[in-house]
Amino acid sequence: MPGELRAELAKQARRPASWLLLAVGVVLSLTFGYIVPYAGLSGTGPAGGRGPAAMLPEQFAGSALGGLPVFVGALALIYGVLVAGSEYGWETWKTVFAQGPSRATVYGAKLVAVATGALVLVLALFAMAAGASALVAALLDQPAHWPGFATIVRGLGAGWLITMMWATLGVALAIVFRSVALPIGLGLVWMLAVQNLLASVAAPLLDWVATAQRGLPGPNAGSLVAGLGGLESAPGVTALVGSGQAALVVTGYLVAFAAAGGWLLRRRDIS
Repeated sequence: MPGELRAELAKQARRPASWLLLAVGVVLSLTFGYIVPYAGLSGTGPAGGRGPAAMLPEQFAGSALGGLPVFVGALALIYGVLVAGSEYGWETWKTVFAQGPSRATVYGAKLVAVATGALVLVLALFAMAAGASALVAALLDQPAHWPGFATIVRGLGAGWLITMMWATLGVALAIVFRSVALPIGLGLVWMLAVQNLLASVAAPLLDWVATAQRGLPGPNAGSLVAGLGGLESAPGVTALVGSGQAALVVTGYLVAFAAAGGWLLRRRDIS
């Protein structure tokens, strides 16, 4: 795989859309995690459920993860769609396979590229949150107490797991629909509309929907973030299940999405 992997990583690194998605994710997290709450502070009163303590260095890991269940996760899904779905729009799948690599090898290289992009995004979010929380501590004249190394590592691992799950869903949808626009549209409708409607409208009225929520990817991603210190006023961040169960469910969805995409790519004709 080294040759295919180098080619895939180089392709994504030279793609402006990849860096644009990264920049949008960081800017959104900074804006709604720090800039807006800080601008809304009045003395020591909370702003939108996010008081000064939540913006200090001790809570920076949870702040970095706050957008992953919904809006930053949606950007990861778009990235996954672009990695796999663009090959259909460019009509390059046949060219790639004609050069010799097996479908499994090419698909594996794409998944590694997706995993690398997910890691870069999570590291960027943590770097942004660390810098912003240190600045808030200085502006508020508060001591900077940082979380332990183990807490930061757990946060990075959970963030990568959630980001990779959404990105792998994007890869699978791109292969299912052999395009870019439709997978992005359907993925965003699910994450930004259906998921929220189930939680806010259907679950309070129907017990079976409330129970089913505990097995869906979004609520489990939100529960994992909440268990690691994410503020529950953030969209999608609610501790419906324990952190252990949430991690297992998110991992299960990641494996299922990756397996489904790989199976379909190998079994189905490209044209």
